[in-house]
Amino acid sequence: MNYIKKGTKEFSNVAIALFAGGFDTFAILYSTQPIMPNISKEFNISPTAASLSLSVTTITLAVSMLLFGSLSEAWGRKLVMSFSIISASILEILTAFVPGFHYLLIFRALQGFVLAGLPAVAMAYIGEEIDSKSLGVTMGLYISGNSIGGMSGRIIIGTLTDFFNWRIALLIIGIFSAAASILFWCKLPESRHFSACELDMGKLFKSMVDHLKNPSLLCLYAVGFLIMGSFVSLYNYIGYQLIAPPYSLSPTLVSFIFVIYIIGTFSSTWVGKLSDKHGHSNVLWVIVLVMAIGAIITLNMNLILKIVGICIFTFGFFGGHSTISSWIGKLAFHNKAQASSLYLLFYYIGSSIGGTSGGIFWTHYGWRGVISMILCFLIAGILVSLHMVPLQQKSCKTA
Repeated sequence: MNYIKKGTKEFSNVAIALFAGGFDTFAILYSTQPIMPNISKEFNISPTAASLSLSVTTITLAVSMLLFGSLSEAWGRKLVMSFSIISASILEILTAFVPGFHYLLIFRALQGFVLAGLPAVAMAYIGEEIDSKSLGVTMGLYISGNSIGGMSGRIIIGTLTDFFNWRIALLIIGIFSAAASILFWCKLPESRHFSACELDMGKLFKSMVDHLKNPSLLCLYAVGFLIMGSFVSLYNYIGYQLIAPPYSLSPTLVSFIFVIYIIGTFSSTWVGKLSDKHGHSNVLWVIVLVMAIGAIITLNMNLILKIVGICIFTFGFFGGHSTISSWIGKLAFHNKAQASSLYLLFYYIGSSIGGTSGGIFWTHYGWRGVISMILCFLIAGILVSLHMVPLQQKSCKTA
């Protein structure tokens, strides 16, 4: 069937293109996360209000996932992904010039809407074009590219904000993202195994309901919601703790906390291989437990131990996301882009709810409150993951 295999030139082109797209998407999506304290100060708003600059983006992205996933079934994968990142880059440049916080929220909401095109379709593209034996490692490479993009964007923004201001930081990220969009368009191979279908909203709605009736997919959507809500909440508010006494770190030093994302480059690929070898259900609950252990360690006031805890937590998150992403491609037998979009819908709703709710716990209970909320999310995630073990065993017997 001429699928793209690891070791070929086409595979390298896919890896480069998806890395560029991931850099673009996640640098823009999380561009306000490292500057939330600066936004709080400039617009005289609370940390919870400042977190809306990220939450409105992720909630509009979550809702538009379903639209772009469906449009790609009719218009094609590459076209939708390219439109997404090019338009988002233009909006990122314009966001640097907003006159007030309300305008910032409007532009961030628009960015979330158009950004959905790439993450909604990328997993389906990988599932359709990549050889099945290379699926786990390819998904791991894609997610590791996301982690590097998110990490680089945050560090660049944090550093530029410290030296100049947050507006110049957003402007430069927008320019970098535009260049990454061009690279994506030039390198990504056209789809070979995609067949366009007529855009029939009735059939697509029925297909979506079928996905939601699948207990295995529903469990994976729930775990994605819980781990993403935990992850964004921790990174949203760790900056507020580290710029305050007894740490009193500068914005540049705080931005380098996102270097920890490099762990995601390793863990997503490594855990993806483990999932291919030992089974997704046997890996998922363990990796969510690893997140919980890391979260507990961050309660220690020693800065080094706190960073170790964040490293363990981050390792678990990217491993869990990689495991779920590749598993969905195997569980969805039709409309894979829509199944992936539904997962990302839950995933980014988790980001919005967890990220903003964490601000309430931070305001009233400090870091212990944030971690308590995260642990509640992760315990629920472990329980749902354990429920997946008998579901997968049943699926294997009936296959």
